[in-house]
Amino acid sequence: MTAEINPIIPLERLQNANKILFIVHLAIGDYTYLQNCFKAFHEAYPHIKIDLFIDDRRRTSDETKWEALKNYSLYDWIKATPFYNTVYCENYRPDLYEAAINLARTEQYDAVVSLATLSPSHYAALARKIAGDRGFACAMDFEPGLFQLSAKKIRKSLDACIEVKPAERGPEHHVSDEYGHWFKQIGNIELTKKEKYPFIEIPETWKTWASDEVIRLDAAQKRRVFINSFAKNKKRCWPMTHVIELIQKMNEMPEWRDTLFVVNSVPEAFAATKAELDAANIQNVHLFSATENFFQLPAMLDVMDLIISVETAVMHLANAVKVPVIALMRLKTPEWVPIDLENSIVIFNEKRRHHVADIEPDRVIKALPNLDDLKLAMEEAGEQKNREVEA
Repeated sequence: MTAEINPIIPLERLQNANKILFIVHLAIGDYTYLQNCFKAFHEAYPHIKIDLFIDDRRRTSDETKWEALKNYSLYDWIKATPFYNTVYCENYRPDLYEAAINLARTEQYDAVVSLATLSPSHYAALARKIAGDRGFACAMDFEPGLFQLSAKKIRKSLDACIEVKPAERGPEHHVSDEYGHWFKQIGNIELTKKEKYPFIEIPETWKTWASDEVIRLDAAQKRRVFINSFAKNKKRCWPMTHVIELIQKMNEMPEWRDTLFVVNSVPEAFAATKAELDAANIQNVHLFSATENFFQLPAMLDVMDLIISVETAVMHLANAVKVPVIALMRLKTPEWVPIDLENSIVIFNEKRRHHVADIEPDRVIKALPNLDDLKLAMEEAGEQKNREVEA
């Protein structure tokens, strides 16, 4: 922590605080970088209990969807993180959402901070509601429209506003810089570039599971490549036909012939993906989906030699487990590139209007790393992991 600025939460309040509530809406990719900020805040103010109120924007009264929403895999990761006190994560149902708000209001937080960038006025109002009329509430800054009187009233009720993006952003601006900018304002937290690199502590149970899977798939002595073509946004997905073509061409290359390809699928597309792969009759392919626990995914990534992924959480988790990654991305989202560029190869589509699907498999073939370089990268990553464990 530096003394360069006065945090928007008064320093005296922070020094005497007992607990703080952060309101967030999260995807796994967001959390991959935000986690570092929460960790830094915890280390700067170890006396403050950090609570998270995770809103689910998919909240619904349709009870047929509740089970899937309740088991959102990100919660496995957050609940295993040691620097949170209470996590409000059952906001997928309207009644549970209201109950969580009422419970949070009774906690009398020393500060309530909204980090929500979508519908900022809504979450600013929520921060004020939980903080109460006399509590400290701050939220992401927003500009109400001319006739949005309610939004103007909400903004005026806040004790402070957080600037969303730094005023000065260079060509290498990364989303982690934005998150760091928020926490610089909130608590005068300063993160170095390396401190913004994602990290994950995989429980030993799931490390053992992944090692056993490698043995079960007879891949202990094989190269292992993980391919993820799925993203929530269809514009960021890669067709399974491209995945099949890529594997077929790599199987024809002498240096990649003896490779196990682990193809990732979201659970709801598993059957259809299996049918496509079966029809293609490709050798050395294993279809994978993390259906039991979130940590199945990073544990499986951790035992790979190379990861190929579209622009979604997988490419950021690849950096977290320090496995080389080829990221397939759109030109319009350069701030979301994997942050560890020494272990990442980024392939952008050629025009801003293009989707990830417009990236041809041959471009991935040309970007494949030299096997000797890959082996060296893996050895260096292994040594770094060992140093971190010893530390």
